[in-house]
Amino acid sequence: MGRATIVVLRVLIAIALVGSVAVQALIAPMLWLDLGAEELWGRIAIVGLIVLGVGTMQVFGICVWMLLTRVRKGSIFSASSFRLVDVIIGAILVAAVLTFAFAALLAPGDAAPGIVLLIGGAGLVLCGMALLVVVMKALLRQAIDRDVEARSLRSELDNEVI
Repeated sequence: MGRATIVVLRVLIAIALVGSVAVQALIAPMLWLDLGAEELWGRIAIVGLIVLGVGTMQVFGICVWMLLTRVRKGSIFSASSFRLVDVIIGAILVAAVLTFAFAALLAPGDAAPGIVLLIGGAGLVLCGMALLVVVMKALLRQAIDRDVEARSLRSELDNEVI
């Protein structure tokens, strides 16, 4: 991966993280006030789901940032990278569960059925993204195995050619 690609990705992640903090610090309280007519538990649930959902995006962004650091240093092919990938998978799955919970919360209310279905569809897309990352994790495992095998073969060749 080129240096320019890493820089662009980091800029996008930084913008997303700053925007997500703004959502949690500014927009969520305004949403709380706008939902003043709602029942207290409904307000807590809606605003809580949104804040937690944005938090899953923040976790995802930080883990991707850390993986990009490993790519830049050339240390991505290590077993410790799996921990970050597992956290990414977990964050996406938590976001999917929160999305389904949000759809379930809106279903009995005045929300149009199409909106509830769209939100439920977004939860399904998030599940698909988690499965995609699981596949990418398997590819990372294969790449690490091939890297270890190549190093071993190089070491054997270096010892034999003397």
